[in-house]
Amino acid sequence: MSVRIIEEKCTGCELCLHACPYPGAIEMENNIAKITDNCTLCGACEDECPVGAIEVAKKETKAEVDDSYEGVWVYIEHVDGEPLEVSFELLSKAKELAKDLNTYVGGVLIGDKIKSKANEVFAYGADKLYLVQGSEYKNYNTKLYTHAMDNIIKTYKPEIVLFGATNNGRDLAARVAVRLRTGLTADCTKITIDKEKRLLEQTRPAFGGNIMATILCPIGRPQMATVRPKVMKKDKPDYAKQGEIIEVNLEDKPQELRTRIIDIIQHTTQTVNLEDAEIIVSGGRGLSEPEGFKLIEELAVAIGGAVGASRATVDAGWIPHHHQVGQTGKTVAPKLYIACGISGAIQHMAGMQTSDVIIAINKDPDAPIFDIATYGIVGDLYEVVPALIKEFNNYFETSRKTGDC
Repeated sequence: MSVRIIEEKCTGCELCLHACPYPGAIEMENNIAKITDNCTLCGACEDECPVGAIEVAKKETKAEVDDSYEGVWVYIEHVDGEPLEVSFELLSKAKELAKDLNTYVGGVLIGDKIKSKANEVFAYGADKLYLVQGSEYKNYNTKLYTHAMDNIIKTYKPEIVLFGATNNGRDLAARVAVRLRTGLTADCTKITIDKEKRLLEQTRPAFGGNIMATILCPIGRPQMATVRPKVMKKDKPDYAKQGEIIEVNLEDKPQELRTRIIDIIQHTTQTVNLEDAEIIVSGGRGLSEPEGFKLIEELAVAIGGAVGASRATVDAGWIPHHHQVGQTGKTVAPKLYIACGISGAIQHMAGMQTSDVIIAINKDPDAPIFDIATYGIVGDLYEVVPALIKEFNNYFETSRKTGDC
C-alpha cells in the first residue's frame, strides 16, 4: 500500500493536513502537499482531497484461510495457582462465541501442580483443558510460557485465542502472535462473531479513545485478542459440568532463560484492589488540590469501598497510578461508583461506564459524567461529600445498635 501526491492537481488547500490523524505525516512544501515518513498509510487524506490529488494504492491480497483450525480458547492466567477472575470472564464469553461458531471451548492452563483447578475451568464453560505442568512453570516466565503456548497452538490449532489484558497476558499474547505470524488486537472492550465469515470482530478504543475501532484478522489463524478485565460478565459456575483434560508434555524446552525469579514481594495496601472492589469512590480535578483525596478516602472507608482517580489527578502527581480508572488505567465494573469532581472525559468513562450504579457529584450541571450517571448531584463536592459521610456513619452506627448489620 502506498500514498502518492499528484503535484499537478494539488491546489495547496491543506484539507489533507486537517484530515490526517498523525501529526507531521503531511507537510506543505511550496504550496504542495508532501507525504513524510510519519505517514502510516491509513488513507484518511484521500477522501478529503477535493481535487483528487491523493492516490492511495492498495495491494489486493488473496485470502487463504486454513479452515482446519477450530475451537475458541482462553489462556487461564493465574497467580500462585489461583486463576484470575478475567480468565473466568473470558471463558463465559468464549461460550457465546463457540455457540455462534458451533465449536468447542478450550482452556490452557500452565503451572505447577495446578491440575486441581480443572473443575473451575470446566465450571465456567471449558469443554477441554490443555494442561502443562512442571516446577519450572510455577511462576510466569516469558520464554517458557511463550514456548508452551506456541507449541500447543501449533499442535491443536484453535480458531480463536483470548488472553486477559493484564501485564503478563499482554506480554505473552504479543510474543505468541509474532511466533505464529498472526494478528493480535490488544485491549479489546467488545468481541463478537461474524457468523457467515467466521471472523472475530474485535472492538477497542482508538485515537485516544475518540473512536471505537472494530478490527478483523481475515487471513491469519488463530485470531487472537487481549481483553480488558471487567468488561465481560462472568457467568455463574456450573460445577456439575465435566470436560476433557489433555495433558501436554513439551519437549525441547528452552534451557537458557534470560530471566529468573528469585523472590516475589507482594505490594501491600490498605485499600481494596480496584478491579475486585464492589464500591469505588473516585476523585478528579474538581478536588482542586491533592489533599482533597483525604475526603475521598474518608468516604471510601465509611462505605467499605476503594479509592479511584481520574488520569488528570494521577498526571498531576496527586495520587499513585495504581488508583487510576480509565482507558490508560484500570477498567472497573463495581456495584457502586461514586465520581467526585470528575467531568467525564471519554477516556475515563471507557473504564467505568459498565458499573451497576453511578453517582456523579459535580458543580457543572453540563458535565458529561451526568450523561451516564444513574444519580447526579450538582453541587460543591466539599459540601456534598462530608454530608454523605455524616449520613453513612449515622446510618451504620444506628444499624449496629439495632443489630441490623
